[in-house]
Amino acid sequence: MTIGEVARRAGLQASAIRYYEKIGLLPKTQRIGGQRRYETGVLNYLEVIDVAKRAGFRMDEIRHLFHGFGKGIPAFHRWQLLAQRKITEMDDLIARAKKMKRLLKKADHCKCLDLEDCGKAFLARSKRSDE
Repeated sequence: MTIGEVARRAGLQASAIRYYEKIGLLPKTQRIGGQRRYETGVLNYLEVIDVAKRAGFRMDEIRHLFHGFGKGIPAFHRWQLLAQRKITEMDDLIARAKKMKRLLKKADHCKCLDLEDCGKAFLARSKRSDE
């Protein structure tokens, strides 16, 4: 398949495929007449990349999924280790987002006329919550 065919079938830009190849997520492919020619299996790799991206993995984490383990490590084990780390990261992110939401709700109920008064009110609330 040409890069255009792969791009169309995967729903990607050809530049994304070239980028994935450049950073080592896709195996180097043969060239015929100066054009890249891909086996249909490349679509499977692109699907794994897409799933990982949608799950919140960064490119360096996806690269680790592909190349950060020894040859004999099965895919399920790679996913488990990386997913466990990502779940912990997501739990922390959710906790921070909940705290942000609580703070925004407090700010939304503000009745202060100037920011100095807001600062006093926020300080008073934080001291009460510390006790």
